[in-house]
Amino acid sequence: MRERVKNIFVTVIFSLLLIGFSVANIMTPDLEFSKSERRKLKNLPEFSFQSLFSGDLFEDFEKYTLDQFVMRDLFRGVKAWSKYNVFMQKDNNRIYIIDGNVNKMEYPLDERSVIRAAEKFNEIREKYFQGKNAYVAVIPDKNYFFALGGYLSMDYEKMEQLLKKHIQGMDYIDLFYMMDQDMYYKTDIHWDQERIIPVAKGLLEAMGRDHTGDIHYEKKTLYPFHGSYYGQAAVKVEPDSLVYLTNDLLEKAKVYDYEKQTYISVYMPELFEGMDSYDVFLSGAKPLLTIENPENTSGKELILFRDSFGSSIAPLLLSGYSKVTLVDIRYVSSTILDRYLDFSQDQDVLFMYNTLAINNSAMLK
Repeated sequence: MRERVKNIFVTVIFSLLLIGFSVANIMTPDLEFSKSERRKLKNLPEFSFQSLFSGDLFEDFEKYTLDQFVMRDLFRGVKAWSKYNVFMQKDNNRIYIIDGNVNKMEYPLDERSVIRAAEKFNEIREKYFQGKNAYVAVIPDKNYFFALGGYLSMDYEKMEQLLKKHIQGMDYIDLFYMMDQDMYYKTDIHWDQERIIPVAKGLLEAMGRDHTGDIHYEKKTLYPFHGSYYGQAAVKVEPDSLVYLTNDLLEKAKVYDYEKQTYISVYMPELFEGMDSYDVFLSGAKPLLTIENPENTSGKELILFRDSFGSSIAPLLLSGYSKVTLVDIRYVSSTILDRYLDFSQDQDVLFMYNTLAINNSAMLK
């Protein structure tokens, strides 16, 4: 009798949980974005006979239910905590944590992608920058420094060798030796602007613009900063502070946004509470931006081909040039740049990308 009551009790509890979660999932409105993961969530797939018979409908529906499941972040946290603390695994979906620093294993090296990136740089230099000073620099991802603890990583030395071998008419600027693990946010993929002043100085020196002297900045702090890895970690870690550096020059600098055809500020602190807090720097991902330096009358311009890392270092390079133009060929084709930019001026060109972009260079148009 007691065993029967026990079985009934378990069955009732299980049924209530099943019904409760089903009702909650039906009643809860679908979310467009996951703020913790900083990504767009799957929406209910549209029915079609083609997707039904191909099996895509069921696959898309499964992804939808996983993305929209109620209390999803709680269950993600339980799973991650169990992996780290119960099963003693070193990572959770390639995410690992060392002394509060959240990192992601990035591997293996895609040699064809590296060569493709070099060929893209060569193509652009040949088309627009013949006879001009051209440079290539690679920003190591955090895993370069933290993977020494036994985590998988790509062959960074091989990546550098391939780039140096295949780039033509360009000097390679080595950022690996300029950087260390403390230059990155603990919860984000990006470098911390406050800590990369030596990198900016090193770049300016390598490009012959080292006569700028010491530049003084005022620190502005925004807190808390939950970087892109914070949500992926799915466990509680201490957030970062986002510090941006400003001075009279940067306050007076004029930034032109070609996409919106308007002027914006170097820093946009009002975007800190948005989907991507890193958008504080130059308003985030933009195809084309130009920053004008009213205090430099040399007429020298830097054309910076960049990814998101360029948003925070570009203001630190402005002191060496009259103008810094940022080009993101993830969002604009390199074949049409001459429709927007004048390449007949006195210009240096720098191709600066992080290792993840080089290892996935198909995104470069």
